[in-house]
Amino acid sequence: MSTECQGKSSWPELVGEKGEIAAATIEKENPLVNTEIVLKGSFVTADFRCDRVRVWVDKNGIVYTTPVIG
Repeated sequence: MSTECQGKSSWPELVGEKGEIAAATIEKENPLVNTEIVLKGSFVTADFRCDRVRVWVDKNGIVYTTPVIG
């Protein structure tokens, strides 16, 4: 099964940014996705979705890994 998502799909430039700012930037750059801010160490579902970007943040609310569609 191949999945082709539309629009920008990766935001490496947001690593080190505040989670809320990163989420707003992602939704502005790709209006087809919704963002979820997720705290490091949280459990999440493993399903792949073209309309979701998880923004992983540390305990200080800073993005620590590249946000990607999925």
